[in-house]
Amino acid sequence: KLDITPDDPRWIGAWWGGFLLCGALLFFSSLPMFGFPQSLPPRPDHAGESEQAMLPERDYERPKPSNGVLRHALDGESSTTCFQQLRVIPKVTKHLLSNPVFTCIILAACMEIAVVAGFAAFLGKYLEQQFNLTTSSANQLLGMTAIPCACLGIFLGGLLVKKLSLSALGAIRMAMLVNLVSTACYVSFLFLGCDTGPVAGVTVPYGNNSAATSSLDPYSPCNNNCECQTDSFTPVCGADGVTYLSACFAGCSSTNLSGCSCLTSVPAENATVVPGKCPSPGCEEAFLTFLCVMCVCSMIGAMAQTPSVIILIRTVSPELKSYALGVLFLLLRLLGFIPPPLIFGAGIDSTCLFWSTFCGEQGACALYDNVVYRYLYVSIAIALKSFAFILYTTTWQCLRKNYKRYIKNHEGGLSTSEFFASTLTLDNLGRDSVPQNQSHRTKFIYNLEDHEWCENMESVL
Repeated sequence: KLDITPDDPRWIGAWWGGFLLCGALLFFSSLPMFGFPQSLPPRPDHAGESEQAMLPERDYERPKPSNGVLRHALDGESSTTCFQQLRVIPKVTKHLLSNPVFTCIILAACMEIAVVAGFAAFLGKYLEQQFNLTTSSANQLLGMTAIPCACLGIFLGGLLVKKLSLSALGAIRMAMLVNLVSTACYVSFLFLGCDTGPVAGVTVPYGNNSAATSSLDPYSPCNNNCECQTDSFTPVCGADGVTYLSACFAGCSSTNLSGCSCLTSVPAENATVVPGKCPSPGCEEAFLTFLCVMCVCSMIGAMAQTPSVIILIRTVSPELKSYALGVLFLLLRLLGFIPPPLIFGAGIDSTCLFWSTFCGEQGACALYDNVVYRYLYVSIAIALKSFAFILYTTTWQCLRKNYKRYIKNHEGGLSTSEFFASTLTLDNLGRDSVPQNQSHRTKFIYNLEDHEWCENMESVL
């Protein structure tokens, strides 16, 4: 029987309960999917035909007309093997990534997800170290505040895009604004935290705060006979206001945490310790402010997801939408979910002040420098958000300079009046007071792809 409570740093709890609950919810939510047919029946109206007519014709969709006569494809030509389909993947991927708007939006989405994957992954640990919270309390607070706010932000982002009827330029402006506001929230985190405080043998010497820091050592003559171990970190707060790595390192000789020989600055009868770190002044107020700012930051930061997807869909051809989304999710997992936790973890480990040891080998970090931890941890997130803003700005510049080149089908296409100027006739040609530099009032545009060479110029005319 272990005489510890959830307030003890060694308490782990039922960490597997969340996985069982999420797995059960996923299983039962998937059951209704079996009620759907293998393929949806075709609609009886002609909406599909009109929609198909709007799609750009490709070699793999229908044969090109030659001399005004539509050639019917043979049965052998319409069927493609799996190998032939795989050969197209590199070409289509190169075609998508050569689009600067598509590439910048995907990289910006990766940076946004990287902040979530890296910052949120260690946020529970961050709250424990900065605000002296227990593991269970930190995770419960995150689950009740940050996650619901992020879900609300995704909903509000989609609602704003729909209500405001944002174009691609409007969506990218919204993403830039949201990114700036959320980055400002992250900057405020640099000033919301608690110091490490005095820790005997780690940040301050035993019994003498004015000694040189080079003489710091957890082992002291006052605890040499205690045979203290560094395989676990069970901090205690002494009556002198100094935190000790454990009651053993404080030189306590009894199980009631009294008679601690290392507390030399207080009378012997008052040489007692209590479990936990010594509280820092103003830490509770800083935590409440941090929690409020975190809720706002989660909600606002999540509002950029819907505009990003909208721009991504509008910048590719209709027949490539599904593949473009596949490329998006692939890069999100490769760039947004794998490297960031490693980068954040390496940065956090570099701020460690005291490592636990197991049989002479280095174990987990027992104590961090809270100030350096906070600055480095938040600065990595700010750097990722800033890089995302640069990518958003690049996308905005590309769309602003050449909107119709990058936006496909949904908006910004050439209208009938742009193809043929209705006010221009052969009779008044040359008689209008139109500047000479506007000689391209009547346009005839024919997009000739590499694989769409016309067999006869008459078909073009």
